[in-house]
Amino acid sequence: MDRVMAVVVFNRICELGSLSAASRALGISRPMVSRYLDEMEKWAGARLIHRSSRRLTLTPAGENTLLRTRQLTPLFEDIEQQSTRETPSGTLRIACAHFTASHIVGPVLPAFLARYPALKIEIDISPQPVNLIGERIDLAIRITNNPEPGAIAMRLGECRSVLCASPDYLRLHGVPQRAADLEQHNCLYYSGFAGQTWHFTDSAQTRFTVLANGNLSAGISSVLCDAAVAGCGLALVPEQEAREALARGALVTVLPHLEPQRLGIYGLYQSREHQHAALTLFLAAVADALRHTT
Repeated sequence: MDRVMAVVVFNRICELGSLSAASRALGISRPMVSRYLDEMEKWAGARLIHRSSRRLTLTPAGENTLLRTRQLTPLFEDIEQQSTRETPSGTLRIACAHFTASHIVGPVLPAFLARYPALKIEIDISPQPVNLIGERIDLAIRITNNPEPGAIAMRLGECRSVLCASPDYLRLHGVPQRAADLEQHNCLYYSGFAGQTWHFTDSAQTRFTVLANGNLSAGISSVLCDAAVAGCGLALVPEQEAREALARGALVTVLPHLEPQRLGIYGLYQSREHQHAALTLFLAAVADALRHTT
């Protein structure tokens, strides 16, 4: 028989004072509880409990055994939790913005779900911060340098941005030479990301701040990238978003001597004690993927 289960049954009998109570608490039959107790006594080589019609009392050997089995219980629970972490199941609910879903979370999902087939993942796409408890979100992944308070924030990586425009737009409107020149251009800005304020740093670590003015703002960086390709203006978007268009020449980098402010990529969750079994595994998978792609 399973000696681990025998220990669990023995401890519960001692805690509740009867075999019947242990049976009800553990959800197993009364005869099975008795068999596990017999197994414990065979293992210990001594009678552990005096049985009578009124009550159960521990023998000296039983008292000594109980001291030892109580020490084993946390170990059993830790092993069980480790097993659960290695084979997570249930539903993991993740909130993130459109770019994050497409370029950070999405690429991780196929291998992760293949590895943990009993797990289900739900993605809630929104550029706005979420109420983890109120909206029953296990994990929010945010690109920001100021994670919202009230949650545990684990830094997973960083997001680099690029200032870019189409060759046609630059031929028509000129190529900016300084950060201040951006004030004379149509700037397409992300309404839920860094807003209308763009920050840059040069090689001497001098910082420049520009108020981006333009006729288009959007909460989805792909919309801004597509608009820039179409010649609508200058866009400050994540490098991953613009990578393909830059590679084929549909976009070119503007002010390459200035580096746009980098932003952190954070995993936000509510509690270390009552978290979904898959949460830490998914955070590790995302962090590992970011190390190889950014």
